Amino acid sequence: MKSLKLISSAIAMLICFVTMAQERTISGIVSDENKQPLPGVTIFNQTSKTNTATDFDGKYNIKAKTGDMLVFSYIGYKNQSQKVQNSNIINIKLLPDNQTLSEVVVVGYGTSNSEYEDRSYERAERRKEKKEASKALKGKIAGIQTQNSISYMASPSPSVAIRGIASVSPKNEPLYIIDGVPAKANQMAKINPNDIDNVSVLKDIAATSIYGSRASNGVVVISTKNEIYKNLSEKELDKKLNIIPTPAEPTQEDYDTFVENAFESPKTAPLSTFSIDVDNASYTNIRRFLNNGQQVPKDAVRVEEMVNFFKYTYPQPKNEHPFSINTELSDSPWNANNKILKIGLQGKNIPTEDLPASNLIFLIDVSGSMNDMNKLPLLKQSLKILVNELRAKDKVAIVVYAGAAGMVLPPTSGDEKKTIIDALDKLQSGGSTAGGAGIELAYKTATENFIKGGNNRVILATDGDFNVGSSSNSDMEKLIEEKRKTGVFLTCLGYGMGNYKDSKMEILADKGNGNYAYIDNIQEANRFLGKEFKGSMFAIAKDVKIQIEFNPKQVQSYRLIGYENRKLRPEDFKNDAIDAGELGSNHTVTALYEIIPAGVKSDYLTAQPDDLKYTKTETNSNNYSNELATVKFRYKKPDGEKSIEMVQTIENKSVAIDKASDDMKFSSAVAWFGLKLRDSKLIADKSSEAIVKLAKQGNSNDGEGYKAEFIRLVEGAKQFN
Repeated sequence: MKSLKLISSAIAMLICFVTMAQERTISGIVSDENKQPLPGVTIFNQTSKTNTATDFDGKYNIKAKTGDMLVFSYIGYKNQSQKVQNSNIINIKLLPDNQTLSEVVVVGYGTSNSEYEDRSYERAERRKEKKEASKALKGKIAGIQTQNSISYMASPSPSVAIRGIASVSPKNEPLYIIDGVPAKANQMAKINPNDIDNVSVLKDIAATSIYGSRASNGVVVISTKNEIYKNLSEKELDKKLNIIPTPAEPTQEDYDTFVENAFESPKTAPLSTFSIDVDNASYTNIRRFLNNGQQVPKDAVRVEEMVNFFKYTYPQPKNEHPFSINTELSDSPWNANNKILKIGLQGKNIPTEDLPASNLIFLIDVSGSMNDMNKLPLLKQSLKILVNELRAKDKVAIVVYAGAAGMVLPPTSGDEKKTIIDALDKLQSGGSTAGGAGIELAYKTATENFIKGGNNRVILATDGDFNVGSSSNSDMEKLIEEKRKTGVFLTCLGYGMGNYKDSKMEILADKGNGNYAYIDNIQEANRFLGKEFKGSMFAIAKDVKIQIEFNPKQVQSYRLIGYENRKLRPEDFKNDAIDAGELGSNHTVTALYEIIPAGVKSDYLTAQPDDLKYTKTETNSNNYSNELATVKFRYKKPDGEKSIEMVQTIENKSVAIDKASDDMKFSSAVAWFGLKLRDSKLIADKSSEAIVKLAKQGNSNDGEGYKAEFIRLVEGAKQFN
């Protein structure tokens, strides 16, 4: 009996030990003494040396084990430590730090805490030799490693790393601060050592609590005598240090280049035809760049995807068609003499219980490039959100690919959530990127389990860094166009940064009856895969095309804003073999045209062609004075092959922008910001203040706070003017 008790105790201790050793996701909300959420709070795991920060709602997620100590820090508030116990939810209330700070800079860069290895340089009398600032760091501060780059350039920038930093960044380059100004490595290397008064190094919480997530690799703080570089811009700092600007280092991210739509005359181009676009990946990708304090690549900006990230208050359809059509005409906010025409579609909201059964195939990239925390780990957490939306009549299979493709979960009922989630949890990254084999197996599995009249869909989750055949993009396009004929829809979920291949993801979505989202954080996963599950995953209409004919009596010239990659030829409109976009349950789609009215002088007008000898272009003599345009729509039912046409006339009835609807104001503000990011030559006013003002005027029905977040992004992007 005694031995039996000992065995039972040992088993209990073993279970307890295993439970404590398991890493899990800890989440919660950090608020202040008034119960208001605090954005930007740093959460540091002292055991694993990882950190994260709260979003604008004060929410956070971090990996931890039982017994780990989490430290919550925020400028102006007392640090708070919390040991991880059995609960996966830890909510924290931070209290103000009421200490009087006589010299904030001294406290922030203090040297009293030896834990962070902050050791100050001695004064100039100890620096008798003239050395580069980077060499001066070597051997003077514990934990610093310096190495000059091998380069044929005249003055290569040194490589500096701070030991003990746990980072998901591809480089361990620290953040440099010179006299309070963020600087680059080549600028730091050019400083005359005789001008340096003090150098400090910050790590972990000491760095991120002051400078945020960009300081995750540590901070080197340099103060000069008389603060000679204080308040200088990057260009002014380059000039003062005699640095000749060099082209920015290209990243490994890949975006398709395109030229923005120009103004066209209805006399020479009477029809404008395009496919709808419900993708919004461009907006969340832009948000990622701006939140990281990075310049947005011009070709990463697709204005229509920015506009369509937001939902607008269009009425539900009242007839047999699956969507309603809504138009509005107003003044252009960026070109005073022009007009903006908004065309909005509202998809029918089908109750969840009435939605057809789903046959979903998760096609997951588990190659070596997916190892970062914002790739496979975030991907798995994202798909768990989708799994929680499934019903018993739905089924899921999981296919993975790396060096080869394989099935890790056969089709499984949606009510077996634990089985599906366990299969996701077991996924690990490693190997090459044979995407073609994965696509083949995923579509094969989908067709073998095809539900007639159901929602048959492959959900591809990847960073886009994969190969299909010998000529990757063209071979991939052919492959996905062939698979489209199976009747299986496609959803592409993009993850990660640094080597992200946006161009491949966009091709897949455009050519494969699909939609495309970029998941930059777990909140976006919850929005796209949770709150907007019906619109993202259930198509109510496919191959939706729009064709608009402008009245030359009213319109001198027009241009479609965005949709450059979705334009169709006029003859494609009635060709049912031509693929176009899908519309989901309760989804909205918005398109904007900029119009130069008849009789208005404009710098954007191209020269009119000479009179033709053999062909005469004449305006119809019928009286259509009250008509601005006629718009036509074609769509197919999700399982149909023949398109259905809808026609609507648009009156030439315009209102001032301040009298326009909130939807018109906000969508115009989003488009305006996108055009500014693309450095469009077709907008006269590029004022961030004006964009913010218009967005605030149109900010209504924003229960989730996405519109307010957009306004903050515009305000924070002023540095890139």
